[in-house]
Amino acid sequence: DSTTEVLAPDAKQLDTLTEPREFNLMFKTTLGALGGAEDATFLRPETAQGIFVNFKNVLDSSRVRVPFGIGQIGKSFRNEITPRNFTFRSREFEQMEIEFFCHPSQSQEWYRYWRDRRLNWYVSLGLSSESLIMREHHQEELAHYSVGTADIEYAFPFLPEGEYGELEGIAHRGDFDLRSHMEGKLDPSTSPMTVELNEHGKPKYRGSGKDLSYRDEIQGEKFVPHVIEPSAGADRGVLAFLCEAFTEDEAPDEKGKMQTRTVMRLHPRIAPIKAAVFPLVKKDGMPEVAREIYGKLKQHMTVFYDEKGAVGRRYRRQDEAGTPFCITVDTETLENQTVTVRDRDTLEQSRIHLDDLAAELQNRIGSA
Repeated sequence: DSTTEVLAPDAKQLDTLTEPREFNLMFKTTLGALGGAEDATFLRPETAQGIFVNFKNVLDSSRVRVPFGIGQIGKSFRNEITPRNFTFRSREFEQMEIEFFCHPSQSQEWYRYWRDRRLNWYVSLGLSSESLIMREHHQEELAHYSVGTADIEYAFPFLPEGEYGELEGIAHRGDFDLRSHMEGKLDPSTSPMTVELNEHGKPKYRGSGKDLSYRDEIQGEKFVPHVIEPSAGADRGVLAFLCEAFTEDEAPDEKGKMQTRTVMRLHPRIAPIKAAVFPLVKKDGMPEVAREIYGKLKQHMTVFYDEKGAVGRRYRRQDEAGTPFCITVDTETLENQTVTVRDRDTLEQSRIHLDDLAAELQNRIGSA
């Protein structure tokens, strides 16, 4: 076990390693104007604990019955030892989590449910199932609180072939969190886990003492719920959707000549702009009609208005932004109140009456 016979990375000789030291992954900062030792505080390393602290409040005020879940999205902070690897090891990141509370006897069933549902969520919004894997953690990988954990991983195009980056973890946390908040820090070396005690036989780290158990009035049963936790990095998810959406193909320009086209094939439900509205030319009353259509569609979805440049170039700009539909007002619009709706992916164009336009777009977005 001696470090004297170990060659450190980038070292030229043996016996250059220091003794192991503890490292606190909690992000420490100062609260207050004076900045003394008593003003030290720590930023949250995850959004989960705020949910557990408020479990009883939500239970009493919302009058919900188990099973139910609480979702939250927000910033988390970790004092990473080696921040690197783009968004995969950063000290500040956007996290989205669900804490799903269920009966202990049903927890394994709910764990499988959330594991499969979260994988299907990524597929339903455009990630290729061939680029996704579900990896169950081996026993030695499990966190001290985990009964079972599965990671959803994606084959990012910048990673070596055969390697995957984690998008989300789904953890079966058992009753660890609610019991810890009630009783005090549990000792992971005990099975079943009991409260970690100090030399006086009292909890080493005290809990709140509040009863966080759930009483089922219908079944006449009282229990501490188990928790299933889907926990995802929002930054990583966005990166995966962008990587999947970025494509290049060929399409004719306004003169009919084939040109390379850059397209963000974002799923319509996550595209930041749902539709763009163009007048074919800036005269003959077309801009006025286009602006009116733009104003009406804005009540239903995010829309962009553009009248600058050739219409073909305007199409290309929206293709690069991932806008799934482009609406063009032309001379036929002035005659029969129909517009051209162009599909980003198929390049097909169809005529839609103005009275049906909003409903048609919403239907296409919802059914995609």
